[in-house]
Amino acid sequence: MLDKFRQSGSFKCLFPRTTTSDLDAVLLNTAGGVTGGDTFRFSGKAAEGTALTLTTQACERAYKAQPDECGQITNHLTVEAGARLNWLPQETILFNGSALDRRLRIEMAPDAEVLMVEPLVFGRAAMGETLTDIRLRDQIEIWSAGALAFLDTIRFSGNWHSHLSKPHVADGAGAMALIVFASKAAEAHLDSIRKMLPDTAGATVIQKDLLVARVLAENSFALRRTLMPVLRRLNKDTLPRCWML
Repeated sequence: MLDKFRQSGSFKCLFPRTTTSDLDAVLLNTAGGVTGGDTFRFSGKAAEGTALTLTTQACERAYKAQPDECGQITNHLTVEAGARLNWLPQETILFNGSALDRRLRIEMAPDAEVLMVEPLVFGRAAMGETLTDIRLRDQIEIWSAGALAFLDTIRFSGNWHSHLSKPHVADGAGAMALIVFASKAAEAHLDSIRKMLPDTAGATVIQKDLLVARVLAENSFALRRTLMPVLRRLNKDTLPRCWML
């Protein structure tokens, strides 16, 4: 059941029909992307004992920005006791010249569950684009019972393509993703997830009830081919319909 709902500007939220009591929500940026000076904010809460899945209608795009401007995306999610939250946005595509400051904060009760993924694609490979000049800050925080359980931050300015081409960094990968599964069942999935990952990915349980996987891929197609079965495994063999289109 949807409790409170408010939206404004070009950032919309749609609610596809489902056959269960779980709520699915699809985030839609009607502006078509993010550029310098844009600000997008989203906050959502899975109330006690509920299940909420959030995704995006399509890939987000970070467009070229002016030198003194930066696009901002801020997402704040709350997961109450006994609730389950799936944060499953589709890929964010970085264009050359883009400037993006993106922040995700998840606050969860000790017995709540969270599955999240953040996929990034480095330029439009079909157009031969390489990222020789970008500015990126991407920060992910997960808090459990008021304590910081997970923190991941990327800060970069300059030639992204040259940096990732180094063998000890990404060896020329064209896309990457971070998966985090916070659940009492996390460790039970570790062995099966490792068997599903390619050589350019890895998974571990970094602390009790917290599974983390990182994936590097040649392109967005290869990345999605890895992500989809892993996310299904961690989400009772289901994915949002948008991921299938």
